[in-house]
Amino acid sequence: MNKMFITLGICGMFALTGCGASDTAQNDIYEESGNTINVNNQRADIYNVNNKNKASDFGYVRHQKNPIAGNTNTDHYAAVDREKLADNISKMSSDLPNVHDVATLVTDEEILIAYATDSNNRNETADQVKRTALSFVPRYYHVYVSDDVNLIKNVESYATLSSNSRNVDSLVDQLIRKMLKSPQGRRVSEEENENGVMKNEMAPKADRGFSNQVQPVGNK
Repeated sequence: MNKMFITLGICGMFALTGCGASDTAQNDIYEESGNTINVNNQRADIYNVNNKNKASDFGYVRHQKNPIAGNTNTDHYAAVDREKLADNISKMSSDLPNVHDVATLVTDEEILIAYATDSNNRNETADQVKRTALSFVPRYYHVYVSDDVNLIKNVESYATLSSNSRNVDSLVDQLIRKMLKSPQGRRVSEEENENGVMKNEMAPKADRGFSNQVQPVGNK
């Protein structure tokens, strides 16, 4: 009798262990996909804007370098959510002192921001708005700002365009040219001009030869 109970107990332990392993596998929140370990479908709700707990959830994504030399994934930059970036930049910029209305356009390489301000120091405010945008975007982006309230409607009118729109580069250049008439703040760094264009880097046509084009270090 005792042997039978012992045998049944051991079988029960194995059964519970099996269930635990199964539950662990099902509750594993990470799965590998290519070079990225992503949150799996069971945690997809954290990306749902209607999720009430979203603000308290941590954000986590892990990227691994491709082990095959020379095989790099360049598509992940294209996955930038431009609408969400524009939303975040506008929200954060409108929280800055003396900034009341912000329109932000995010293209594939530029951030264009038109805003209304009553600041007495236009250049300082421009610098704050610009650096707010830079804190959100990949470093290859160039940021152009303007406190000309008339340009807010211009920025808004570009919202329906895409990277594939006809003459889109020319249209963006036209808007940049108008924005550059406003203060752009301080140089981003010694290697970059006021808009984040590095020396020897190809800037948008409207920015080439402009007075704030980056100069080699030592020739300031």
